[in-house]
Amino acid sequence: MIFSPTPPDRPTLSGSAPRRDWVRGLYLITPDEPDTDRMLARVDAVLEHAALLQYRNKSAAPDLRREQAEALLALCAVRGIRLVVNDDLVLAQAIGADGVHLGEDDGDARAARDALGPDALIGVSCYDDLQRAHAAVGTGADYVAFGAFFPSSTKPNARRAAFGLLRDSAGFGLPRVAIGGITPDNAGSVVAAGADLVAVISGVFDAHDPPAAARAYCACFDHSSLKDRG
Repeated sequence: MIFSPTPPDRPTLSGSAPRRDWVRGLYLITPDEPDTDRMLARVDAVLEHAALLQYRNKSAAPDLRREQAEALLALCAVRGIRLVVNDDLVLAQAIGADGVHLGEDDGDARAARDALGPDALIGVSCYDDLQRAHAAVGTGADYVAFGAFFPSSTKPNARRAAFGLLRDSAGFGLPRVAIGGITPDNAGSVVAAGADLVAVISGVFDAHDPPAAARAYCACFDHSSLKDRG
């Protein structure tokens, strides 16, 4: 179901497909940037290295959030990247986003599917909770996200997740996202534990050289063999 139907030249991510066919790599999340033009420029500089893009701006007013989300959707259409909206099903539906990412207070995947349609990409934050991931699978999620795996400057008080969650959730048959304090230096450890994507904000956008940082994350996947992962 995930990423289907697939536009030309876009990768396919499918929960029913062999693991080798899943999208793997950098799941880029936007920084809280109040200037839309600057945000677009910052994202565009690294977007070619991303497997997915998530729009997240917790500090913006609703009008600005819509302006930025629409601008990013247009950019992603040109670049061939899917745009997921964080925590805001109403906004995702309003702009025709490719999907939505749901936190624990944002409803379930079934309601999001009903709102966005069968081809939408629905992700669910599962934090440190394997049972929440199991429930997300049951309600039709397309991927599950665990974390924080390391101390995070974005969410310093986030609950911590154990690497075993990535291995224990392999049987769910869905891509697994790792998030929380992931750097190019430690990303290889969560990839080896089973992460199909690593979700990053500051590790790219606060880096001295964001494109180089993005490439470094991608290299962690280049160096990981599927046969070594859970």
